[in-house]
Amino acid sequence: MNLTKTSKGNGGRGLSLDALRDWWATAPGGARWAVYGLLVVGALLLPSESIGAFMAGGGGDWATMLSDQIGIYILLGLGLNIVVGMAGLLDLGYVAFYAVGGYTIGIFATKFGWHFWETLILAIVFSALAGILLGAPTLRLRGDYLAIVTLGFGEIVKKTVNNTQYVNGPRGIQGIPHPPSLSEFEIFGVQPLKYGLLDSRPYYYLLVFFIILTIIFTKRMERSRVGRAWASIREDEDAAELMGVPTFRFKLAAFALGAAIGGSGGVVFAAKQTSINPENFTFLVSALILAAVVLGGSGNIPGVVLGAFIIAWLPERFRELADYRMLIFGLALMVMMIFRPEGLWPSRQRKAELAEGTGGMGSMGAEVAGPGTAGPGTAGHSAEVGK
Repeated sequence: MNLTKTSKGNGGRGLSLDALRDWWATAPGGARWAVYGLLVVGALLLPSESIGAFMAGGGGDWATMLSDQIGIYILLGLGLNIVVGMAGLLDLGYVAFYAVGGYTIGIFATKFGWHFWETLILAIVFSALAGILLGAPTLRLRGDYLAIVTLGFGEIVKKTVNNTQYVNGPRGIQGIPHPPSLSEFEIFGVQPLKYGLLDSRPYYYLLVFFIILTIIFTKRMERSRVGRAWASIREDEDAAELMGVPTFRFKLAAFALGAAIGGSGGVVFAAKQTSINPENFTFLVSALILAAVVLGGSGNIPGVVLGAFIIAWLPERFRELADYRMLIFGLALMVMMIFRPEGLWPSRQRKAELAEGTGGMGSMGAEVAGPGTAGPGTAGHSAEVGK
């Protein structure tokens, strides 16, 4: 594939995204692994002071910004992408699973003396169970009805912990221990495995590790029978059901897996902050994570990472604008949704679905394509999964 191929719409200037995708689809394994390696190295070098001088501006700690906002948002965005981008289910209460993870380590670490890694596994299990608990009675609903129920679930979790004295109500839980330091190993003046209050970079590296694991897991799922089932449900749930796809079971799996990833993010957040309270888990968090998924490109992992990075970074970078930064940020999102609703970096399949109006996130999953708009791949997806 010749990389000099240009986009028709740019007057011959620059490399089109489709040409790059065509090259990537036929690239040899060695070239792919080289790109993966460079991306990982770039992520590990991101907290450097030379990069932070621009990215954080004059009023922020770049390493803290990476660990407290950007890394957490990317991990949560990847988790929500399983629910919204891959299965086409609109979830407005995703922050509830984030809270389950945070309060799991808060309770078991402070009251029972459990270590970080033990509570991490337990939080993932509890969060997945919370996803099943939410999904079991509600996943018969679609579209805005499902969105309203999930929104209510997020508020229920927040109100419950706010009124429970066992977790100190609105005061929250303090004294959550940091993860145990794994080594005194040092490289370029950084101890990436030593966790404490003074250096935020080890938490960022921990988040990078979780993000890489999540991306590998998500790509494996996407290429499996489960991923094809999610695609068929997202495109046309009725057609998928008629072709023999057990839609309820696969939607429940999407909720459980997305919730588990959200719970892991809550554990890292609580361990980094050493304290949590109900105000850390407001509806705004769910809205921003959903905005990150849609802005970047629902269903496309690189797009979700890009969208989460922008959503987390821009308001912090321009904090000197005070309250006006959120107004400008909101206007930018509105303009983006009007002129490029598929996102900054959409997958080809999701872009085609939005253009054809075949349901999914673009229509909140409520509509079914009419005879004149049904995509040719819908039945094929469903038939393949239903085998």
